[in-house]
Order: sequence, then C-alpha cells, then structure tokens
Amino acid sequence: MRIATSAYPIDWLDDWQAYVDKITFWVEGAVANRAELLVFPEYGAMELCSLGGKEVAADLEGGLRAVADRVGAADELHDDLARRHGVHILAASAPVWDGGLRPVNRARFFGPDGPLGYQDKQIMTRFERDPWNVVAGGPLNLFETPLGKIGILICYDCEFPLLGRALVEAGAEIILAPSCTEALTGYSRVRIGAMARALESQCVTVHSPTVGAAPWCPAVDMNTGAAAIYGPPDRGFPPTGVIAQGELNVPGWVYGDVSLDGIREVRDDGGVLNMRHWDEQLPRIKTVTRL
Repeated sequence: MRIATSAYPIDWLDDWQAYVDKITFWVEGAVANRAELLVFPEYGAMELCSLGGKEVAADLEGGLRAVADRVGAADELHDDLARRHGVHILAASAPVWDGGLRPVNRARFFGPDGPLGYQDKQIMTRFERDPWNVVAGGPLNLFETPLGKIGILICYDCEFPLLGRALVEAGAEIILAPSCTEALTGYSRVRIGAMARALESQCVTVHSPTVGAAPWCPAVDMNTGAAAIYGPPDRGFPPTGVIAQGELNVPGWVYGDVSLDGIREVRDDGGVLNMRHWDEQLPRIKTVTRL
C-alpha cells in the first residue's frame, strides 16, 4: 500500500469554506499520488478555533470549545472525502467532550465505507494536564481494515513502549503516531519513540506532525517536526529503518510504500526477532542484583 503522512501547518481560517477547501486540497493531492492511507497530525484541528475570532482563538478554554463545537462538521467532511476517493483517513485530532467534565484528545478514523471509530490519547503531557486540563480518554483500539491491522498512539503515547506492545499483541501491524510538538526536543522524543516501536515490535510506524507558527493560538503557537514512515532496520526494510522522511518544518505530504507481507516475513524470519523475544525480558528484570 502507499501511505501519505502529513507535515501539516495550522492556518488561520477566515470561514468554514476555507477549511473545506484546505482539507479537500490536501486529500486530493494525496489521492493523486495514489495514497491509500492518509494521516493527519495531533491537534491539527485546533486551526478551527480561528473561526471563533481572534479573542476566542487567543483563549485556551475558548479555543477548546470552539474546536469541539465544529468536530461534527469536520467529521462529515472527512467521511465524505474518504468515501468519495476510496481511501482511509486519520483526521487531525481535536478536543471532544464525551460526557465528562473535561475534553479528551480524539483522533477519528474514516474508511471508504464510513467511519471506523476513534482513538483517544492515553497519557497526557504536562501542558495538557495543567493549564489546559485535557484529560485521558477511552481505551486503546485496534482497527482491522483492508489495509491491515492498525493502531494509533497519539504523540506522547508513542513514547511509552507498553502501549505499543499492547497494540501489537492485539495484532497491530501498522501504528499511526500523529503529533503536535512545540520544539525540536519534543519532536525528537516522538520520532525516537516511533522508531523504537517499529524496532521492538517489527512493525511500521507513521509519524505526522504539525509544523510552523500559529501565534494567534497559544495552545499550538509553535510547531516543529518532519513527517516520516519507519520500519524495523532488518530484511526487506531500509538499513536505517527510515522508509520515507520529509524535511524539518516543511509542510506537505511524505509518501512511502509498505508491504504487509514484508512486516509478517520479518516477524517470522528477520535477522533478529524482537517481537517474539519480548517476553524473554520478564524473567531478567526480576533478577537485578545490587553489586
């Protein structure tokens, strides 16, 4: 399959049609390049807060609520584009109130036949905890699609190996890692996490970051990253583990071709068998000796 992962700029939107035009342009560009799976980043939907005006966009709480109010319409747009073009789209995550007192950070997934479900972020960053007060949501989900078994680890979640391992034990072959990071340090942490998950689980990880400045929105005012697709550095994959990678802070799609057979073959008969040998750690970590 061909995967398209975005380095996505957060833009000021003068009206709803500007958002429709932007998302349509991005999706049609990926489709023209034969992509079947399109990945947008964490909190890319925060640009919708601009539709509430400058005062709303500049307020942390006001921005959350302005975006949440428009998630339903954004979902209808992504659903229509996925159906129309016969592709799978992970929409940029957004704050969603789902019966609780505070919003969760939710990425919604769409396929050619309709919505596939959603993934909520599991572990919140310091900023999300305080002052933003965005909370952890529902459990990890595995999406069984014609493109393979897909899991999602949103940004910080990708830095925690047990979350990735849980998805892989459930059957995940591809892990999507949408992110939103202010500085090179944050981007590097997610990038290293994505590469580590690909190594230890012999799977493909897909990193999609926000990029560029949005000084009118304090929640996402500065964004650093490079879109990339990673695999295990083993037989049938690049020796660096980098299937495709864009330039730092350059908006656009990055494309990579991925074979499910390649993932299954390296898990079965790779130069190393990290996935199979994972459980050999357990008796070892119980025998630490103080010298």
